[in-house]
Amino acid sequence: MSAPILNHEVFKKRLRKLYQFWDKDVDGLGSVESFVVLVGRDPNAKPYSKSNAFQIWLYTCELDDTLAVATKDKLVILGSGKKAAFFESVVGEGGNGLPAIEVIHRNKVSKDKDNFAQLIGMIESSGKEVGCFMKDKFKNEFVESWEDALNEAGVKKIDMSTSFMKLLAVKDSDEVSLIKNAANVSVNSWGNIKKVVVDLIDNETKKKMSDLAMKVDESMSDIQVQGALAKKKNIENCYDTIMQSGGSYSFKWSTPTSDSRIHFGAITTSLGAKFENYCSNLARTLLVQPSKELEEAYESVLAAELKLIESLKPGTRLKDAYEAAVNTLKLELREKLYKKELGFLTGIEFREAAFTISADSEAVVKAGMVFIVSIGVAPLGKEDAKKDTREAAVLLSDTILVCEDGPNEILTEKAKSRLRSNMVRIKENEEEEDTRRRSDNKEKKDMGRGKRSVVLSDQTRNKTTNEEKRKEHQKELAESLNEAAKKRLAEKTGSEEQKKTKKSNVSYKSMEKFPTDSDVRNLSVYVDKKHDTVILPIFGVPVPFHISMIKNCSQSVEGDYTYLRVNFTHPGSQVGKDPLFPNPFAEYVKELTYRASNMKEPGEICASSNNLATAFRLIKEMQKKFRTEEAEEREKEGAVKQDKLLLSLAKANPKMKDLYIRPNIIAKKISGSLEAHTNGFRYTSLRGDKIDVLYNNVKHAFYQPCDNEMLILLHFHLKHPVLWGKKKYQDIQFYTEVGEVTTDLGKYHHMQDRDDIQSEQMEREMRRKLNEAFKSFTTKVEKQTNEALDFDSPFNELGFMGTPHRSNCILKPTSSCLINLTEWPPFVVTLEEVELVHLERVHFALKNFDMVFIFKDYNRKTQMVTSVPMTSIDSIKEWLNSCDIRYTEGPQSLNWPKIMKHIVEDPEKFFEEGGWNFLGGDSDAEDEDEDESEEEGYIESSSGSESDSDEDESEGEETESDGDDDGSLDSDESSGKDWSDLEEEAARDDKRKEKDQLEKGGDRDRDRKRRDHHHKGGPPSKKRR
Repeated sequence: MSAPILNHEVFKKRLRKLYQFWDKDVDGLGSVESFVVLVGRDPNAKPYSKSNAFQIWLYTCELDDTLAVATKDKLVILGSGKKAAFFESVVGEGGNGLPAIEVIHRNKVSKDKDNFAQLIGMIESSGKEVGCFMKDKFKNEFVESWEDALNEAGVKKIDMSTSFMKLLAVKDSDEVSLIKNAANVSVNSWGNIKKVVVDLIDNETKKKMSDLAMKVDESMSDIQVQGALAKKKNIENCYDTIMQSGGSYSFKWSTPTSDSRIHFGAITTSLGAKFENYCSNLARTLLVQPSKELEEAYESVLAAELKLIESLKPGTRLKDAYEAAVNTLKLELREKLYKKELGFLTGIEFREAAFTISADSEAVVKAGMVFIVSIGVAPLGKEDAKKDTREAAVLLSDTILVCEDGPNEILTEKAKSRLRSNMVRIKENEEEEDTRRRSDNKEKKDMGRGKRSVVLSDQTRNKTTNEEKRKEHQKELAESLNEAAKKRLAEKTGSEEQKKTKKSNVSYKSMEKFPTDSDVRNLSVYVDKKHDTVILPIFGVPVPFHISMIKNCSQSVEGDYTYLRVNFTHPGSQVGKDPLFPNPFAEYVKELTYRASNMKEPGEICASSNNLATAFRLIKEMQKKFRTEEAEEREKEGAVKQDKLLLSLAKANPKMKDLYIRPNIIAKKISGSLEAHTNGFRYTSLRGDKIDVLYNNVKHAFYQPCDNEMLILLHFHLKHPVLWGKKKYQDIQFYTEVGEVTTDLGKYHHMQDRDDIQSEQMEREMRRKLNEAFKSFTTKVEKQTNEALDFDSPFNELGFMGTPHRSNCILKPTSSCLINLTEWPPFVVTLEEVELVHLERVHFALKNFDMVFIFKDYNRKTQMVTSVPMTSIDSIKEWLNSCDIRYTEGPQSLNWPKIMKHIVEDPEKFFEEGGWNFLGGDSDAEDEDEDESEEEGYIESSSGSESDSDEDESEGEETESDGDDDGSLDSDESSGKDWSDLEEEAARDDKRKEKDQLEKGGDRDRDRKRRDHHHKGGPPSKKRR
């Protein structure tokens, strides 16, 4: 990024305006003879401050660690090399309403003591008082040094925030132009999200409001949405977009958007765009099937907003404009009005507190001011009186410019606020059905004998078209995949990565903590358990070694002496582990050996070798303890501490009894009850054990009914792992067993047996009741949490067989995941986190293939599902395509750890070389190539490809042979041995048996005859095979 350049014309124009204002503002800025503006580099500072606003207004950019001191005749700027050079074009003598301008270069060696003394002397020559922004705080060494210098000099600080607020309130033509661009960015973002929401309504699809709000923020810098405006890189949001629906509304600017799914009723959206550091705001309410009362309320709020905009004329007090807007509102709506304020002044800072449109504001409107007006009314009763719907609200907000003559200019007027533009009416189904029936009857009348071939041709053509649509959609996904990945990685590179801090291995941080025991003074080996340290004497000096630096130690007794050998870790001693050495090329001690006599000298209580034996035992104990603590720390990594559960004392809390828990956190398998409280669930076992799961930590909640399953369950996949006991868990499940898991095959069954028929009927009835009970529980929880927690159920008809871990099971898609919850450990893949899916070992000669899920986070390990039947490949492709997930396929298994390592090391190079296109692009083109060379492909698959796939599978975590019997039976042909391998095995068995019988004195001729008969050709016997 190129260095900023000072616009000297704007700088001089605004500096002249500042000094003119200084002379006129007698009670404010005019009461001091000098003022100071200082901005320090502080990542935790507030996003909006008067110091930053002053710099942006005067310099047109922000300059950290830059100090400006102004007197009536001089402006001095203190900054480092590049920042000082920024002002070179304006340095010189004053005149024509401008002060003399001087630049001082910082002296970081002396911490600017001389520079500070010069500037303070300049302040004291004008008086002992200096103006500053007292509310602005920056935690920075440069700022603190300046504050200390001011305090030592006894200079009194006067706050001048209000004066500068008045100065910046009226905007010049350059500022108005930037605010207009900011307003256009807001309008474009609203138009884009409005289309998205209307499409969701048409398709009856519900998405999370937080995801939609994130789309709004992303669209502010999207060139497809903003056009030429997006070429300016300095576009960002004033605050996180707020989208609300479903009866829960708040009109505070700090309200976070909920993770619950959008409700098609009254949908309020509030967004603010910042263009070149100047703010704008826009809020609209989209009404879906509104009632007549809601329409009237919207019209009343719109009339009040227009009256407020009309009233904001030069010379008007803000409280008078507030009163005019409230009086325009209907009487029944005034009580529901968000009365705190109806807007405020905006500019570089989003909200100026001294210019709020409220009932007690005495501030006067001036031409050139820019206001954000905002009127919100809630709650407004039901969205539709005929149906059981939720509470509604109306929120309207615009950015306006106060004009001297004529009506005020609404800068966000292009985002139409009239009711007709923000109302969605859905056509009645009956009308559509009547239209369709009439068209169907007409077609039947026109249908004759000659028309049958046309119907058949249309049917065939439609089938082909659906396949081509899938191919086209995959091509579009392939084109956008690499671009989206590059954009995502570019955003990640800008953010600082948090490095894991390791436990310090410093033994003693100061000499005071060094032990003074007799063993240390006598230069014996001493083990300090308190500090995890071993003190070893080297050349007459006791030297401490932290236990983490000791690799191992050994003790041996040879004759009259005992030897203690200590091996240390050094560069290269721990292959594959993280380096612990900041300077690996220095000289390191590899090992030390100590010798002590076993003979007790006269006057000694015990032999000197006793010290080495004791030290060896204590070192071993300390190593064991230290490694245990390290393992516990590793287990705790990534786990979070949950908030406290707020218990609800209401008797009507949703509750389920007789549930078991997985994983078995409690020592024994005991049933318990699950109860929903204010902010989470509590599971209480019969023994009294309590386990809490909070709503805000639940990433996915699943309800799986007992249709064709032996378990009915509620499953929670958590956002962050939680420690229960000493282990961390990211999945927790509450279930009940349905029916018998095992069946006695020896028992005689008859189809007309009354007992069996009755037991089946009882089981069906029990399943129905359990489904109803669990469904009722989930519905109550969703209602209690206002759909903040949404239970998802799997689509059984889309399920397919596969082996995600060890056993072969049914994988079922949901609206947002692919899951298997019956087997343990569970399998949960969030589809939003998936970059693409690669299908391996796809070949007509094989019965099974593998699925590999590559995630958007390239540091995350890929997830593989093996042994998927080839019969399911078409339905899987169709499902992935409907989820907008790119898939590829290939005949070979790939080494994914190596591929992902290559991508992570240099992602830019990876995408320059074509990115994910190396996986084969169009899978249908591969199918055509296979058809052309069918015989050649069959020969390869029978020899090379199968052996390759077997080798690749053996490198992974699990293989097909480790799975259940079903998986191995499905893959007999693809992983079986040929005749030559079986003959070699038989020959080896024969030799081994021959040797055994020779030792036992058995008959060799009989075995030789059998072996000779086998080698004449043909397959081995069934018994041997």
